[in-house]
Amino acid sequence: MSDGKGKRRFLATLCIFGLLLFSALGAWQVERRAWKLDLIARVNARIDAPPVAAPARSEWPRINARDDEYRRVKATGRFLNDRETLVDALTERGAGFWVLTPLQTDDGIVLINRGFVPTDRRSAESRVAGQLSGPVEIVGLLRVTEPKGRFLRSNRPEQGRWYSRDVQAIAKSRGLANVAPFFIDADSRPNPGALPIGGMTVVAFRNMHLVYALTWFALALLCLAGLVVPFRRER
Repeated sequence: MSDGKGKRRFLATLCIFGLLLFSALGAWQVERRAWKLDLIARVNARIDAPPVAAPARSEWPRINARDDEYRRVKATGRFLNDRETLVDALTERGAGFWVLTPLQTDDGIVLINRGFVPTDRRSAESRVAGQLSGPVEIVGLLRVTEPKGRFLRSNRPEQGRWYSRDVQAIAKSRGLANVAPFFIDADSRPNPGALPIGGMTVVAFRNMHLVYALTWFALALLCLAGLVVPFRRER
């Protein structure tokens, strides 16, 4: 009899622990969902807003993803075409590269993601018309630097292999100084020669928090049932 009571106590303790844990996880996912919806609303507002001047050099130390990512900005300057960097890209148009070109502005250098080129057009000589030499104005979305992410391979600067748009690493590799801690994804205005292809920024946020919350709360209810059902049977 005592062994039976001990098992019931152990199971009851386990169910109480599960009830508290899963309820807490469900509540956390509810909070995460509210945060994600607010983020989506803020980003959509930035994307649809008229472009503003890119942050001045005095503002660079304060740039952060929460306040600045996907702001629509504009910058003027001259491209340093001989310092462009190709970053591996997999897009709706297939595999290829993002063309990141330094833009020399009055404040310093801002890396511009001019857009996508297919693998067979990676060579700058194959798209000479798009290598703009005069003053240009770039309009696009401000993006925070991308050091190696969780699912990205490590960059290999010594081999010229880039998998993430890591501004600091690219600047160091290309011998650039006074570089902004962000880059700009150029908009869809066509370039001479039709390459690179801009305006391909994918703005999508995975929002599965409601599903996760319901899952955790369902598990919490199972734990509650594990407490209530045996008690009712005993009665």
